[in-house]
Amino acid sequence: MLVLLAGGGFVIWKNVQASELKSKTYTVKKQDLTEKLSLSGEIDAWEKADIKFQTSGLLTWVGVKEGDVVKKYQAIASLDKRELTNSLNQYMNSYLKERWDFEQGVDDNKDWQTRGMTDAARDIVKRTLDKNQYDLNNAVLAFEAKNLALKFATIFSPFEGIVTKVDVPVPGTNITPASAVFSIVNPKTLFLSATADQTEVPSLEEGMTGKVILDSFPEKELMATVDKIGFVPKAGESGTVYEIKILFDPEELGEGIKMGMTGDVNFTLKENKDVLAVPEAYIKKENGKYYVEMMVDGQLKPVEVSQGEIIEGMVEIKEGLNENDVIYNQP
Repeated sequence: MLVLLAGGGFVIWKNVQASELKSKTYTVKKQDLTEKLSLSGEIDAWEKADIKFQTSGLLTWVGVKEGDVVKKYQAIASLDKRELTNSLNQYMNSYLKERWDFEQGVDDNKDWQTRGMTDAARDIVKRTLDKNQYDLNNAVLAFEAKNLALKFATIFSPFEGIVTKVDVPVPGTNITPASAVFSIVNPKTLFLSATADQTEVPSLEEGMTGKVILDSFPEKELMATVDKIGFVPKAGESGTVYEIKILFDPEELGEGIKMGMTGDVNFTLKENKDVLAVPEAYIKKENGKYYVEMMVDGQLKPVEVSQGEIIEGMVEIKEGLNENDVIYNQP
């Protein structure tokens, strides 16, 4: 009985040992090694603007509402122009008066440099003519300023796009530049604004291609290209990260794509196809050489190998192993 127990115990121990040994083996095979980089970001636009009036005034006309599509240079809204027009006319009159005074002064003193006059008299005439010139210049500048104010009483869209915000949709109220903002976004200029850690940036370069998958469209994979890599860290982030601007074709998603949507862009940094590879944990190093352990005549023995690149925890084997070889990972 004791012998049987002892024998049974020996069999059990031997089976456990064999099981543990088997769990630490790896069969060498050919495979594709791929190193990828995935970055997260959100949708932004190259052409987006908050349009404001230059001055305060009575809002008399609003020509758009949220969701409207506008063309480039289309009028958006305007202030009351009556006061501005009256003021412009007053400055026009002042300009004309100064101009006539200037021209009359020139006519009255057209021979002052050749006429027999004392130096003191010439100085007086010269200062008078200069003063008339300065007064005329000031009248021109004042008129131009008022003319600009009249032009600024109407605001225009700087590009085609969609109106996304109208602070004051109904005319008839006095506004300030800060209280009447009109926001416009051009949906044709959407891009993915991603962030990359300082350790990831060296792996990227402008023109690199990848694939974008938005969280709102998980079934659609879009071709993407790195357009810009930030030179300084992105403000407001906790770590040292840089903005990566990713271009893709937003029209592939139709009108469903919106500003602020989140998603990922995936890049293939390295790809070695159909190579022998083993897990990095199976590679040992001693005296500057790499080797793996194989079972030879019932005993584990080191076999020297020549390794290539390490990709995602897998080591490419250049020499020393063949396909279907079994290697061991013993502590």
